[in-house]
Amino acid sequence: MRALLLTVLLAFPAAADTLRVATWDVGLTRAAPGLLLADLADPDPQIRAAAEIIRAVRPDVLLLTGIDDDAGGLALDAFRSLIAQGSRGLAYAHAFHAQVNAGDPSFRDLDGDGRTTGWGDAWGWGKFPGHGGMALLSRLPLAEPRTFRLHPWDEGRRLSSRSHWDVPVLLPDGRRLHLLASNPTPPLFGAGNPRRNAAEITFWTSYLSGTPVPDDTGTTAPLPPESPAIVLGNLNLDPVDGAGLHKAIAALLAHPRLQDPRPSSPGGAAAANPHHAGPPELDTADWRDDGGPGNLRTDYVLPTRDLAVVASGVFWPAPGEPLAAAAATASAHRLVWIDITLP
Repeated sequence: MRALLLTVLLAFPAAADTLRVATWDVGLTRAAPGLLLADLADPDPQIRAAAEIIRAVRPDVLLLTGIDDDAGGLALDAFRSLIAQGSRGLAYAHAFHAQVNAGDPSFRDLDGDGRTTGWGDAWGWGKFPGHGGMALLSRLPLAEPRTFRLHPWDEGRRLSSRSHWDVPVLLPDGRRLHLLASNPTPPLFGAGNPRRNAAEITFWTSYLSGTPVPDDTGTTAPLPPESPAIVLGNLNLDPVDGAGLHKAIAALLAHPRLQDPRPSSPGGAAAANPHHAGPPELDTADWRDDGGPGNLRTDYVLPTRDLAVVASGVFWPAPGEPLAAAAATASAHRLVWIDITLP
């Protein structure tokens, strides 16, 4: 029965009067600049699995995290072309990518190892500029974004380990749906990372509350209070399990402007970790239990309360269901989606 239900979901995309919005940490990172573009020229099973899943779920708007960025957007264009191939090809007419802090050298000894050019000395951890960046694909037009990559944190450091974006999607009725996108650092691998992860998440709590924030152009403005919005991305923090300062994500989930559709999956339920307190069906990432954090809920699509959510899910088929092997091959994370009724 589950396999049949999943097949029905994949065969029928979002209804004409709804919008499917998704986020996925797609795992398209490589060890050096240019390698992802080279791999996309002759896609390996991981790349092909990622494209296959996107074609199956068919989001209208998709935030990709964990994808290496280059100045010309060449890797993104190559991946977008791959998604468009085949009888089930999905064309995204609009895309946005921008410079991120990951791998961007600060020329300061930020990690205290006596050097100023190590991976930990970039404004955001990364092996090269754009390592593990972000990108937005959309079938609807996008308006001028606001980026907050340069927003300060403390001790002369920037807040965003990658960036924070406010990208408006132009809806058919002329209204703007603000996508609030980010990919905070994991709360691991350094004493300051739990605080930075929490601070990156708390940025959205403040922005949603109407705090005017200066963007990278120097313009200081709040999120328009009348505009619908969706917070989305790999926030790298589970509400109860794993490492990190859980109060930060709890505060975001409880924000009075937001609702939590609690997307779920049969695959997450089947991969339950008996040592975790959180509901496994809500988990969005699959890490090993032995020597790892186990499965966690780290990826979110959180719409404001003025948006009507008619469906949601985590693309994590149970073992033996269609595309279960593709989901395991593509990334440790799973694609998270919601369907909203168009205003």
